[in-house]
Amino acid sequence: MTFSLPPAGSLLAICRVHQLIPTKTGFGVTAIDKRAVDGPVNLRKFGVFGDVQADSEHHGGPDQAVYAYSQEDADFWSAELGRTIEPGLFGENLRTQGVQTTHAVIGTRWRIGKALLEVTSPRVPCATFGERMGEPQWVKRFTQAGRVGTYLRVLEHGKAQAGDAVVVEHVPQHGITVGKFFSDATVEDVHTLQALHDSGELTLGNHYWPYFRRILANAS
Repeated sequence: MTFSLPPAGSLLAICRVHQLIPTKTGFGVTAIDKRAVDGPVNLRKFGVFGDVQADSEHHGGPDQAVYAYSQEDADFWSAELGRTIEPGLFGENLRTQGVQTTHAVIGTRWRIGKALLEVTSPRVPCATFGERMGEPQWVKRFTQAGRVGTYLRVLEHGKAQAGDAVVVEHVPQHGITVGKFFSDATVEDVHTLQALHDSGELTLGNHYWPYFRRILANAS
C-alpha cells in the first residue's frame, strides 16, 4: 500500500519575543510576548534567531526549539473567547495554516523555506500562559480543549519567512499524534514510543520519560 503525504500548508507568520514582561508566576519574567516579524529569519538549533526563553529550565532547548500553532485552532479560540488571536499571542513562534499541529504525528518532518523541522511534543500550558491570557480558568480550558499545538526541533538550519510553504516530508506510521499523547496517552502508546526510540527510528526528548513513568504508574 502506498503511503501518501499530506498536502503542503503555509506559514502565516514567524514570531519572536517582543519584550520580557513581569509575571506573578514562575521565573518572575516571561518571554511569552511573541510578535510577528517581517522578512526571512534563521531557524537554528535553539529556535528562531533573536528569540529567547526567560525560564530556560522549563522552556526551550533543542527538543522544544520552536512552537507552532495553527490558524485553525486559533480561529476556534477566537470564536470561543470573542477576541482575535493574533500570531504570537499564545507564545508561538510559527503560525501555520493548512497543516496539522496538534494532530501531527510525533516525528513528522516539515520543510519550511530552507529549514527542516521535526515534530517532538505537545505544549503543556502553565500558569504564566494563564496570566498572559487573563481568561477565567484558562489553563484548564486550554487543556480540556486539547488544541495544544506542537513543539519542533530544527534538524537543518535555514531561513524561513511568512508566506513559505510548510511541506510535510515525512510522517512516521506509528500514528501517535502530539494531541493524543497530551490528551489520551495509553500504556500501549508509551511502549510503542519507547520501542521506536530504543531502535533509533524516533528521537524523543528527555521530558518524555517522567510522563512515561507517570502513565505506567497510573495504569498499574
